[in-house]
Amino acid sequence: MINVLIADEQSLFRQAVRTALETEEDLTVVAEAGDGHEAIEAADRFSPHIALIDTELPKVNGISATRTLRERVPGCKVLVLSNHQDQTALFDAMQAGASGYLTKAIPLAKLIEATRAVLRGETIVPPAMLGDLLSQLVQSKERQNEVLRRLSRLTPREREVLALLVEGADNDLVAQRLVISPETARTHIQNILSKLDVHSRLEALALVLRNNIVKEMILA
Repeated sequence: MINVLIADEQSLFRQAVRTALETEEDLTVVAEAGDGHEAIEAADRFSPHIALIDTELPKVNGISATRTLRERVPGCKVLVLSNHQDQTALFDAMQAGASGYLTKAIPLAKLIEATRAVLRGETIVPPAMLGDLLSQLVQSKERQNEVLRRLSRLTPREREVLALLVEGADNDLVAQRLVISPETARTHIQNILSKLDVHSRLEALALVLRNNIVKEMILA
């Protein structure tokens, strides 16, 4: 059996999808969720094979819920559903680890087909949105490569300092953790800002986090 999680704020929509899915012999709905917190908790508890997640969930939106779910239950595929075609939501969903994106306007039979396709390893994207998505992914990769090029300028010690800044450390904590003086920590931070071509530590953190440069890459 294929275990399915349905996450949508509207109980009527969840019930309609559940009814459609459970007419299929190989599909069963193991949990429903009305918001992002419930979706994550249900995924933790039931480890579904696939989650159907609305982009506009309350408390934790569908994109954030997808990212967390994929981290906690990596074996669970995610098919994101949206009220309308939204190129930004599509890109963010793919970046968060979703395997597909569809609008709720599709027939339920198409949703069932897409569910099985995602579980076969296919990526489901509306054809009319695919071109723009590919362009966005290429641009994102180019931006990330530029950030990595700037990071390559940093010394190993400066990378350690940057990793601590990503964790939220201030000058004193950086100095304490690395057993250096606050003045030395301040010098390292100024060198980091210069090499990354940014004007503040906030801008440096935004550069790293916006481009999904994780701590392990900083310390590589």
